[in-house]
Amino acid sequence: MDDMMAQEHRLSFLLSLIMFISIVSNGCDCHPQSLWSISSGTGAKTSNDTRKASDIAPEVASYSDVAKQIIDLAVFGAARNRSYRRLADFTDTIGNRVSGSQNLEMAIKYMHKAMTQDGLDVHLEPVKIPHWVRGQESAEMILPRAKSLAILGLGSSVGTPPEGIQAQVLVVQSFDELKQRASEATGKIVVFNQPFVSYGETVAYRAFGASEAAKLGAVATLIRSITPFSINSPHTGWQDYQDGVKHIPTACITVEDAELMWRIAQRGQAIIVKLIMGAKTLPDADSFNTVAEIRGWQHPEQVVLLSGHLDSWDVGQGAMDDGGGAMISWEALSLIKDLGLRPRRTLRTVLWTAEEQGGVGAQQYFNLHKVNLSNFDLVMESDLGTFTPVALQFTGSDAAWKVMEEVVKLLAPINTTKLEMHGEGTDISPWMQAGIPGASLHVADSRYFWFHHSEGDTMTVQNPRDMDLCSALWAVVAYVVADLEDMLPR
Repeated sequence: MDDMMAQEHRLSFLLSLIMFISIVSNGCDCHPQSLWSISSGTGAKTSNDTRKASDIAPEVASYSDVAKQIIDLAVFGAARNRSYRRLADFTDTIGNRVSGSQNLEMAIKYMHKAMTQDGLDVHLEPVKIPHWVRGQESAEMILPRAKSLAILGLGSSVGTPPEGIQAQVLVVQSFDELKQRASEATGKIVVFNQPFVSYGETVAYRAFGASEAAKLGAVATLIRSITPFSINSPHTGWQDYQDGVKHIPTACITVEDAELMWRIAQRGQAIIVKLIMGAKTLPDADSFNTVAEIRGWQHPEQVVLLSGHLDSWDVGQGAMDDGGGAMISWEALSLIKDLGLRPRRTLRTVLWTAEEQGGVGAQQYFNLHKVNLSNFDLVMESDLGTFTPVALQFTGSDAAWKVMEEVVKLLAPINTTKLEMHGEGTDISPWMQAGIPGASLHVADSRYFWFHHSEGDTMTVQNPRDMDLCSALWAVVAYVVADLEDMLPR
């Protein structure tokens, strides 16, 4: 019996040695933990069975040295300021990149070439996207005095007749007030002067204001920009017409002009505005999601996905929303590649197209790849700025939460060890709704909506060190999760 056991042990050792030699000879740049798993016979374990926290903690802690290498390279080493420089080169060269535009097409070609030259495996996946064009637009208050109004038409809005629309204004501060004054709305331009509470709550006026006013016979809407701070800067964004409701022109005006017209109205004075908008919607355009990978050495079919969106609005440079998120998602792969690391699973960066129109490119990606749902380990999105990182936001099972709690401990050198509930992102939401763990970047974003969807979204908003810190966090989390022995528990 002892002889048979000894023979089995020798056979097991020889098989492990053969596997080890095979992988090394194939150029596996692996974390030592990965090689230990192979030689001990645990490397092929891919089930989502929950393991005890006492097992997870030491495995994750074994990545502390590699995490520090990634952080050092990103924040202090040769890659310092690189993501910022890449973003500046990109946005200064291309400019803004609205869905369906030639600029967006140029941006996709630019990133495909740049990431290929960086040594990544890059390909494009075709999608169809909306093509809305702003055209020439202007607004002027005629009465009680002449004043030019700064406006930005809202995405998907119809235009006015060529001569424009000139009408009296009804100023309201809420949907409830609009309903109470319904009899006054017919034939008017409705101005919404709603206070900013939060983006999530207040954006309803931008999204649905036109249809709510049109139901009552209004001829157009001008909506106070969705921002807590203004220097006479209008902010654009997407709006949604309701089925069966007349489509009327709609644009955002500045906080200052909305408040001005409200004060005038409170005095009982009549306000007349002339609005001209050349907006139109063209047939859907061809576009691409841009995909770059470092293929996994053991389970290449399993994926940790990092992402940001490549499109922007047609104002500013789209540096903050979401050039920064796109760049750190590229930079994370660059850092890992530069260190000669290669995780068990594939790291896949996707730069989405047409996010601003409601995650159009991402939804088509999900529809194409959901057949492989069980192979997606974690989906990550950065789309709320790349300011100083504060925490990682996460959506997943309790067991997955325990794993991620250990992973963020590796970020102690940059003081971002906090894990918060609710990963978010328009582009990754279909995956999270399907039960895939999701993560997003929580940054010090108090200024984000100052610049959001406005001419103020430029490189001046960005900070090189902040982007380095975001890149380091993004890379550490992605690499470690992709290289752990097991996928995150569902």
